Amino acid sequence: MRATTAPPAAVLASATAGIAIAGAAYASLYERTRWTLRRFEVPVLAPGSAPLRVLHLSDLHMTAGQRSKQEWVASLAALEPDLVVDTGDNLAGHDAVPGTLRALEPLLDRPGVFVLASNDYHAPRPKNPLKYFRPDHVRVHGDELPWRELRDGLTARGWLDLTNARGELVVAGRRIVFAGVDDSHLGRDRYDDVAGRADPAADLRIGLAHSPEPRVLDRFAADGHDLLLCGHTHGGQLRVPFYGALVTNCGIDRARARWLHRWAEPSVDHPHGTWLHVSAGLGTSPYAPARFACPPEATLLTLTARRG
Repeated sequence: MRATTAPPAAVLASATAGIAIAGAAYASLYERTRWTLRRFEVPVLAPGSAPLRVLHLSDLHMTAGQRSKQEWVASLAALEPDLVVDTGDNLAGHDAVPGTLRALEPLLDRPGVFVLASNDYHAPRPKNPLKYFRPDHVRVHGDELPWRELRDGLTARGWLDLTNARGELVVAGRRIVFAGVDDSHLGRDRYDDVAGRADPAADLRIGLAHSPEPRVLDRFAADGHDLLLCGHTHGGQLRVPFYGALVTNCGIDRARARWLHRWAEPSVDHPHGTWLHVSAGLGTSPYAPARFACPPEATLLTLTARRG
């Protein structure tokens, strides 16, 4: 009896399907809950200054039942950050506020600031993921979420709401001035409300925006902010090894879809330039529960003294 073999095309198709299934299983069942702490040093303080530790959280996209995420976020209090910064998209369900506040509870004893974003205001909806490759796609929002309850829970513990607002805190003996905007991806930002030269007498100037839209980042930099903190991109969420993010879902370039980068080089008007940190975030939409080559992250930024 003569042996038969499958045609090469059939073998290739079968192998490709197997790899795709394995990759999808890895992305949805393992990596999306591989909670990761990222660390960077940022030289933004005056020479001779002691370091400051800033915990940057973003894009929790919390649902009520995500106990593992809630416990991991709460455990970050053991890092003893000097300041906590939350750049929005905390909620992913109408019943998510109690779980979100429970996750943040140990951190609320620390000085903190935040801005809100689209997924704090509106519930997620099923979407065709291919729409993110079209910058002109029509956005359809879900029902309103209890964002006021979230906001009030944070401000009641002393965190500053910087959503289209300015503020300042004394943190570990240093005076930090802040400016923040609402979700610029949705055009809710009102930069004119916070515009103007950031106080040069402060020890540090920080700008917050959920979405790293260049038109907003440029204004922060022009106003003399030392450090900009954003989220929104999920780091690309699905990244291709050796290529990176396929899409950023905003105006930022793919190379700066996550982590620490220079946004503005030193100049005459701003001799120390501006650093940008884009958090890869801790969550996903419930309708796209997968991450690949881009684990869910929080970031501990150690702010250090500049050289000269």
